[in-house]
Amino acid sequence: MATSTNPGTMDMTSPEGARIIGDDDSADGPGPEIMNAATLAGETVKTPTGDALGKIEAIMLDVRSGRIAYAVLSFGGFLGVGEKLFAIPWNALALDARAKNFILDVGKEKLESAPGFDKDHWPSMADSRWATELHGYYDVVPYWRKTERSSGIRI
Repeated sequence: MATSTNPGTMDMTSPEGARIIGDDDSADGPGPEIMNAATLAGETVKTPTGDALGKIEAIMLDVRSGRIAYAVLSFGGFLGVGEKLFAIPWNALALDARAKNFILDVGKEKLESAPGFDKDHWPSMADSRWATELHGYYDVVPYWRKTERSSGIRI
């Protein structure tokens, strides 16, 4: 069951998915609890202090489990040239329903040194070692571990 949160607080009811901030349950339509994944591509990702980190390029689905595994974030570069892509564990993100953007609790410096890739050389995202290391880098519990909770984003 989804619950509302007060502005500036995190909804910790779903350790497996992105948390929702600022959901006052007054929105018309399907969001923010259930959304068309295609509408999330191009959404801005910011730090908790409001610094822009990049944009969501893709949402990666774990087909066997039916869960969202990662968001692919583009960062850096200019007009798509020189930009780097990053797989961000879905549960490392929070959706700010009021500001209509995502929040990732890492600074630009940490993101710059994060494991990334370019558009022509994607990692094997189904590799459990890679995925475990990636979740550890962002300090979140891997999505395939249902009974554990992530550390959450501090706002």
